[in-house]
Amino acid sequence: MRTLTQQLTQYAAYHRDRRNIATHFIGIPMIVLALAVLLSRPAFSFGALPFALQFALPLTLSPAWVLFAAATVYYLVLDVPLGVMMAVVSVLCVACGQWLAAQATFTWLASGIGLFVVGWVFQFIGHVAYEHRKPAFVDDVIGLLIGPLFVLAEALFGFGWRPALREAIEAQVGATRINADRAAAHR
Repeated sequence: MRTLTQQLTQYAAYHRDRRNIATHFIGIPMIVLALAVLLSRPAFSFGALPFALQFALPLTLSPAWVLFAAATVYYLVLDVPLGVMMAVVSVLCVACGQWLAAQATFTWLASGIGLFVVGWVFQFIGHVAYEHRKPAFVDDVIGLLIGPLFVLAEALFGFGWRPALREAIEAQVGATRINADRAAAHR
């Protein structure tokens, strides 16, 4: 299994233009939330839990919980601090997804599909207009799982978090930039 540095470096190689990364700060959270929304509707109830556990454990198990739990385990294996932060994000997304899934069918589907489509539009705008390179998942499907982790890491790098990790990534793929030659071509 590849290390956190290897995974983030592989993903970062497809994301060096700052404008593309900015579109990912919008698009990836929308896609992640869309998955939580769409996968929360088919749910299996396990009945009532003891009062003390009702606020700690979901009363229903949905594909969203299974997907996000599996992803969180993977993130924790890669890096415990990032994995814990991703676990918090996952719980918030699935909680929001469960709330939207409990709404009328139209609201649930419109929210989930709308978030999904608009999120992918942002992704492709970033790659077509700014990066001029295909998305990472085209070459390695694990990029779909690393994308949310990349967005979190990039946000944390902006606050000075783990400079050694950022430097290790940039040593292999270069610093983020604005593709000036490509930006000039679009004026």
